[in-house]
Amino acid sequence: MKIARLMLLVLSLVLVPNGIYKSLATRPSVVNIGSILRFNSTIGGVSLVAIRAALEDINSDSTILNGTTLRVDMKDTNCDDGFLGMIEALQFMETDVIAIIGPQCSTIAHIISFVANELQVPLMSFASDATLSSIQFPFFVRTCPSDLYQMNAVAAIVDYYRWKLVTAIYLDDDYGRNGIAALDDALTLRRCKISYKVGFPSNAKKSDFINLLVSVSYMESRVIILHTGAGPGFKIFSLANQLNMMGNGYVWIATDWLSAHLDANSSVPAETIYGMQGVLTLRSHIPNSKMKSNLISKWSRVSKMYNYSDLRTSSYGFYVYDSVWAVARALDAFFDDGGKISFSNDSRLRDETGGTLHLEAMSIFDMGDSLLEKIKKVNFTGVSGQVQFNAAGDLIHPAYDVINIIGNGMRTVGYWSNYSRLLSTVLPEVLYSKPPNSSLANQHLYDVIWPGETAQKPRGWVFPSNAKELKIGVPNRFSFKEFVTKDNVTGSMKGYCIDVFTQALALLPYPVTYKFVPFGSGTENPHYDKLVQMVEDNAFDAAIGDIAITMGRTLITDFTQPFIESGLVILAPVKKHITNSWAFLQPFTLQMWCVTGLFFLIVGVVVWVLEHRINDEFRGTPREQIMTIFWFSFSTLFFAHRENTMSTLGRVVLIIWLFVVLIIQSSYTASLTSILTVQQLDTSIRGIDDLKSSDYPIGFQVGSFSEDYMVKELNISRSRLIALGSPEEYADALKRGPKKGGVSAIVDERPYVELFLSTYCKIAVAGSDFTSRGWGFAFPRDSPLQVDLSTAILSLSENGELQRIHDKWLRTGECTDDTTQFVDSNQLRLESFWGLFLICGVACVIALLIYLVTIIRKYQRHEHPEEPMAPQGPRRHSIRRFISFLRNFFSFLDGKEPVKKKRSLSLSRGSMPTMPVSSNLAALDIERPVRPARNGNAIDIEN
Repeated sequence: MKIARLMLLVLSLVLVPNGIYKSLATRPSVVNIGSILRFNSTIGGVSLVAIRAALEDINSDSTILNGTTLRVDMKDTNCDDGFLGMIEALQFMETDVIAIIGPQCSTIAHIISFVANELQVPLMSFASDATLSSIQFPFFVRTCPSDLYQMNAVAAIVDYYRWKLVTAIYLDDDYGRNGIAALDDALTLRRCKISYKVGFPSNAKKSDFINLLVSVSYMESRVIILHTGAGPGFKIFSLANQLNMMGNGYVWIATDWLSAHLDANSSVPAETIYGMQGVLTLRSHIPNSKMKSNLISKWSRVSKMYNYSDLRTSSYGFYVYDSVWAVARALDAFFDDGGKISFSNDSRLRDETGGTLHLEAMSIFDMGDSLLEKIKKVNFTGVSGQVQFNAAGDLIHPAYDVINIIGNGMRTVGYWSNYSRLLSTVLPEVLYSKPPNSSLANQHLYDVIWPGETAQKPRGWVFPSNAKELKIGVPNRFSFKEFVTKDNVTGSMKGYCIDVFTQALALLPYPVTYKFVPFGSGTENPHYDKLVQMVEDNAFDAAIGDIAITMGRTLITDFTQPFIESGLVILAPVKKHITNSWAFLQPFTLQMWCVTGLFFLIVGVVVWVLEHRINDEFRGTPREQIMTIFWFSFSTLFFAHRENTMSTLGRVVLIIWLFVVLIIQSSYTASLTSILTVQQLDTSIRGIDDLKSSDYPIGFQVGSFSEDYMVKELNISRSRLIALGSPEEYADALKRGPKKGGVSAIVDERPYVELFLSTYCKIAVAGSDFTSRGWGFAFPRDSPLQVDLSTAILSLSENGELQRIHDKWLRTGECTDDTTQFVDSNQLRLESFWGLFLICGVACVIALLIYLVTIIRKYQRHEHPEEPMAPQGPRRHSIRRFISFLRNFFSFLDGKEPVKKKRSLSLSRGSMPTMPVSSNLAALDIERPVRPARNGNAIDIEN
C-alpha cells in the first residue's frame, strides 16, 4: 500500500506541470479583501448587496481561484462627518487585506488613497471625484466613470441647446467642488461658462436652502446644474417647486446621483417625482446583456438576505459587482505567477503616545505592486460591460444615458459617450464598432419635456429683475449725425442706430433698464476701437451705434446680427457729360478725328492707284474716279464697299485697313455708350489696385477702422493717409486734388458714402466694395442679451421695420448741385491708336513702292527702243523730252493694262459667236489653218 502511494506521488510529479503544481501548492485557502461603505446610504446599500452577490458567484465558480475562498471584511463609515469617517477608515486599515473595495465618499477616498500607497494595497474605488487619479495615488483604481466624463456630458447638453450661461449648485466638499471645477473646464472648451456658483455645507438647514434658491432666482441664468447627494438634492427640488422655480423658463440638470437613487429605490414618494417634472439627469450607461439580466433576477433574493429588500440594483451596483470580479481574476493570475500573500511591518508606523489608532498594526502588502499590475491588466466582459483599464487607471469607453423625468418615471432621450464625445440616439456599444465621428452635425437627442410641461426649449436665461441699470456707450458723432448723435437741446441720443436698438429691445419678452452714455466730445468723431475696448474692460455694459464688425473687435466682444451691411469703398471725383446734339463727337479728340479722316482718304487713294490699270471699277472719267475714291474709302467704315480688289497689293492694304477700322469702330461705340450712360471718373483711380499702386494721398474718416485696414491689410504707408472729419472736408479735399493739397480718393464705409453722395454729385464710387462687413451692437463675451437682440434684429428685418427706420433717417434724394462740365479725361486719343495707324501707313508705303517698281519695268518693256540719241541740244530740248516722258508715263499709268494673249481657244456651244469664222479668227488674232494641196502647193481654207 505504501508502495502504491509512493508511485502515485511520483506519477503526479511527472504528469503535473511545474507551474500549475507550484500554483496549487502556494494558493491560500482563504483570501481577505476589505470594503469601506456607508451602509445607511442608497449607494452603500446597493454596493453591499452587489459585493455579496459577487462573492457567491465567485466562490461557487470552480474555474476561478481554484479552490481559494474569497472573503470580504466590510467597514461602515460616516461620510457626513469627514473626521470620524477618516478615523474609522484608518482603523480598518489595521486589518491585513490585499485589496479594498471603496470607499464611496471622495473625502475618505483621498485619505485612504494615501494609506493605500503606503501599505501597497490596491484601492478599487467607485468615488467619482475627478481629482483622484493614479498619478498622485498609484494604487488608486477607479471602477466607475470619473466626474471628468460626466461633466463633459453635461457641458455637451448645455452646448447642444445653445445655452451660454449656467448656475451651479453643489455640495461644498471634495466631491462637489471638484465636480463643479471639472464642469467649468468642460464648459469653457465650448465657450460657455458658469455665471453663478453657490455651495452649501453637508449640515445645511432648510433656511439655508431657501436663501440659496432665492439668490439663484435673482440671477439671469435659468439653466441650473445640481451636483449634490440624494438627501439635499430632494430638499432643493421640493423647495424650488414651492418657490415656482420648476416652471416655464427653467432648466434643471442633475448629475447621476438622481438616477442612481431613483433606480435603486422603489419607494420614492409620488409627490417627489411629480415635483421634478422635466428635470434632466445622467446615468452611467450599462449595456443590456444576459449577465446583467441574471444579476437582476437574483438581486431580490440576495437583498432580502442582508435586509436591503427595498433596494433595487443601479449602475453603481453593477460597477461594484464587477470590481469584486476584477480582484478575483487578478488574484487568479497573481497566484498563477507564484504570488504569495505576506505582510511586513513598517518601522515608521508607531503610535508613541499610546493612542487607539495602533498604527504599528498596519502592515505592508509585500507583493501589492504585483497584484496592482494584474488588476490593471484584467480584460473581461462583466455586467457593466467591458471591464478594462487605461493607463490612467480609468475604465475605457465611459458613457452616459441622458434621462428625462416624465410622469412617474424616467425616459431615455439619448446617450453621450467619450468615444465620440457627442450626444446621440444611437447606443454607445453600436458606435464602438464604427470609426469615431466627432462632427457636431451628428448630434441628436429625442424631444424633451421641460419644466412647466412644455416641449419648447427654454431660453435658458432672463433679464434679472434686480439687475442694475445697463450702462451703454454711444458714440457722440460730429459728422453724419443721421446715424447717431447727442441732441444738444434734450441731451438724449438720437439717430438711425438708436431707433434700431430701441425697436429691437421692444421685441424682447422681458424689460431691460438702461441708460445711454455719450462717448466722445462731439467736436470730432470718436475712435470706435476705444469704445469697444471699454466694453471689454467692463466700463460699459454694451456699445451701440455705427460700429463696424471687424476681426479685431470680435476677439474681445460679441456682436449682434448686423443691422446694416457695410463695406469699404473708394470715393473719387467725377464730371458729367453734357448730352447735347453733338455728343456723338465726344468719344474722339479733334486730333483723333483728323487723323482718322486723313487715313480714310490715304487708303482710298492707295487702293485706287493699285487697282486703276487692271480694275474697270476704278476707271472712268476723272469725276467718276474721284467719287470712287471717296465712296470706297468711307464705305469701308461700315464694311459696305462694293468695289472688288483684283491686285494682291490692293487686297493686302485693304485687309489691314479693315482691321484698323474694326478697332476704331468698336472703341468709338464703347466710348459713346459710356459717355451717354455713365459718369466718368476724373482721376486715375479705378479700384483698390490703382489705390495701392499710386503715390497720391488718400482720405479717411476720423475714428474709422479704415485707417488701420489700409495700413495693415493693404500695406499703404500711413504718411499717405489724411484724416477728414466731415462731408464738407470730403468734398473740399477731392475738389482740390492731390496737387493742391487735397486727396485723390477717400476710403470710407458704404452707409456714409451713400449719405454723402445724396448731396455731392461730382463724386462717385470707384470700383466695388473691397470688404464685406456690417454694423452691429457690441456686448461682453457670452452675453445672452446679444443672442436675443440678434433674434430681434432679424425680426425687424423680416417685418420691414428695419427698412422704415432706414428711410426715416437715411433717405437719399437727388443731388442739388446742377453744375455740369465737360470731361475729356476718358476721350479716345491718338496715342491709343498710333500703332494701328503706323502699321497701316507702312503697309501703304511698301505697297506703293512695290507697285512703282513693277510699273516702271512694264513701261520699259512697253516702249520701243529709239534711235541713237543725237548730241544734246539746248537745255530746252531736254526739258521738252522730260515732259514728253512724263506725259507718256502717266498716259501709260492711266491706260488699261491689256489682257494677256492665250495660245489655245476653247469655245462651247452655248457661247458660239454669230460672226463669220474668218472674222472671229481675225478678231482673236489666230492664224487660219492651211491645208496642203495635192500637188504640194498650199491652199488657204476660206469660208
